[in-house]
Amino acid sequence: MTTNFFDISDNARVLVLEENIATQDSLCNVLNDEGFLTTAANAKNARDLLKQEVYELIILDRKLKGLNCFDLCRELRMKNIQSIILIINDENVESDCVLGLEVGADDYLVKPFGNREFVARCRAMLRRHPLSRSLLDKFECCDLELIPEECRATRGGKDLKLSPKEYKLLELFIQNPKRVWSRDDLIDQIWGINYIGDRKTVDVHIRWLREKIEANPSDPTKLSTVRGFGYRFC
Repeated sequence: MTTNFFDISDNARVLVLEENIATQDSLCNVLNDEGFLTTAANAKNARDLLKQEVYELIILDRKLKGLNCFDLCRELRMKNIQSIILIINDENVESDCVLGLEVGADDYLVKPFGNREFVARCRAMLRRHPLSRSLLDKFECCDLELIPEECRATRGGKDLKLSPKEYKLLELFIQNPKRVWSRDDLIDQIWGINYIGDRKTVDVHIRWLREKIEANPSDPTKLSTVRGFGYRFC
């Protein structure tokens, strides 16, 4: 298999803006252990650091004193800064979540949260970063070819005519070979974390995708089911 793909979460630079010093130290330690390059900051030096360095990910405390997190999100997006932004809050306030997402945050997480979920969300967001993409112009696997610039896929040289969701699923699978994806993982990645519809739509789209990429959809060899866990590609 040839993917020519890099994961921007490897050595990603993370700016941690957290009001509580103990929590800030804990988040930095967790991220450092996972290979991230973290910088701890406060309201006073945040803007200076953002001028001096490019960060792939910004962890932003909702209640940072002296700096309105929503204003900062809006400001960064108006400057076309592409950093991923995760707002964290110790209160589950729907209006805060909605406003944060509307002004440019990529995700919103309510404390307390587990370290594994925190890291998983960071990595998931970084995979969608504009820089986290193919170094060349296509992906190849078996008889499949994915051409991201054209949002197009072929099998044996023939166009597959995928729907947008089918294309995004195939792109995700090809870029992450051998990884097992649960139904919830796929919902978050393809439909978005705020999706509230029937989660069985994943199974339906998997079946449709198999019909287009498998020689025998009833006995798939590329996109297999890992019973009790989810789906794995090649």
